[in-house]
Amino acid sequence: MKPIWIVDDDQSIRFVLEKALLRENLPTRSFSNPQDVLAALVDGPDELGPQVLVSDIRMPGGSGLDLLDKVKQKLPGLPVIIMTAFSDLDSAVSAFQGGAFEYLPKPFDLPKAVELIRRAVEESQREEVAEERMAATPEMLGQAPAMQDVFRAIGRLSQSNVTVMITGESGSGKELVARALHKHSPRANGPFVAINTAAIPKDLLESELFGHERGAFTGAQTMRRGRFEQADGGTLFLDEIGDMPFDLQTRLLRVLSDGHFYRVGGHSAVKTNVRVIAATHQNLEQRVKEGVFREDLFHRLNVIRLRLPALRERREDIHMLTRHFLVQSAQQLGVEPKRISDAALHRLSGFEFPGNVRQLENVCHWLTVMAPAQVIDVKDLPPEVLALPAVSSEATFDGAQPDGVHPASAPVGAAVLPDAGAEAHQADAGSAHSLQTGTGTPVASSATYLATASGTAEWITGLQAEAQGLLDAGRDDIWDVLTRKFESQLILTALANTRGRRIEAAQRLGIGRNTITRKIQELNLE
Repeated sequence: MKPIWIVDDDQSIRFVLEKALLRENLPTRSFSNPQDVLAALVDGPDELGPQVLVSDIRMPGGSGLDLLDKVKQKLPGLPVIIMTAFSDLDSAVSAFQGGAFEYLPKPFDLPKAVELIRRAVEESQREEVAEERMAATPEMLGQAPAMQDVFRAIGRLSQSNVTVMITGESGSGKELVARALHKHSPRANGPFVAINTAAIPKDLLESELFGHERGAFTGAQTMRRGRFEQADGGTLFLDEIGDMPFDLQTRLLRVLSDGHFYRVGGHSAVKTNVRVIAATHQNLEQRVKEGVFREDLFHRLNVIRLRLPALRERREDIHMLTRHFLVQSAQQLGVEPKRISDAALHRLSGFEFPGNVRQLENVCHWLTVMAPAQVIDVKDLPPEVLALPAVSSEATFDGAQPDGVHPASAPVGAAVLPDAGAEAHQADAGSAHSLQTGTGTPVASSATYLATASGTAEWITGLQAEAQGLLDAGRDDIWDVLTRKFESQLILTALANTRGRRIEAAQRLGIGRNTITRKIQELNLE
């Protein structure tokens, strides 16, 4: 990991932060003035640059705000934390306007300062992972006709700022399509900000989207920019828009109409220039009829619609995707790519894949770790694939749809893509092990495939049996006991599949990084 750069003319501040961060195994590099920082940025290679920059505002020979502006020109994605005395709070507001990650009031509580810096580090690493993934992964994979429709659609939209609605089942690649639309748009140099509106509690979602002023509610100790401000000049991806609370839909409609909004607790309108791309697995027309989604917002979002079909509707691409994911998994693990027999490919092509492309990717990671031979045969496939009768796949290779599948018509066709949020990290094959929850329930190692249909059913059956046993025993804490067990199972399984990377585990679970950190502490999962 690259070092945390600390900039302050006060030697005692530098010393205290250095020692505290080193205790957390976070490397540091200190500077006493902004000129030295700018010189180091010019002279040093990028790989030796900062992971996070922590800077004072008032220093001899330069201002922290000027430093922020110059650093952002060179490293726009670098999280910058501004340290300021309480008398400089007006300057702190300017820091946010200049793109600061957060500000740290002096005198500061050292553990809180370290936690803030660690959050900035996680944000920086998350952005690095996303950039590496985008650079290393082809934008789209697939040879089916619907893929060509998506290619053409993105081409037609390349010079447009029009709002796009992406529909499709979970795991079909909606976020990757949104990233491709951003990358090929006039806003490509601006930020791409994504938020899953279904993963954030209703009482927090408004603040996440629009930000809040200091003192707006209990715990709002600082002013915070929301996702609309963060995405200014770029693209905001609103995933699972169909689950947005009804009262927030009104505020979203206002922003889409005139580009103005108010932070929570604010009295001054904020102007933002954002292109919105929305996605959902829901039938929004039906949600409108049910009265849970605003019809005017639906029409505002539904300017151009892209529908991504389920993988079972495009089985002809399973062969190519399987080979791609096997090579990708081998590169991540540093091993020789495995080959797969025609018989095994045929069996995979007949599987229903309820988790779509994301599930196929995870199966390929599982095979890379668990298959005993260099050539994968039918007997090596995961239990959930072998447990179900194979569906004949030849009939689907000519473009025909499998029985029971009737895709909805759409203005533009569909595509199967590797999901940008589904990067899997597996443990070394020789070090597979199992974890235990606080209740003694075994959790599969990182080699185990997440979300298998049979495994999930067995676990739910066991949970039901345990619930019945607790009810028979007359316990009055059943809700807490089973909720803790369920949350522990989810979090440990996700952590096992990401080799302990909390940010990626949180992304795969659809929760925030702060939420997973708090849950790990509450459930004693450290």
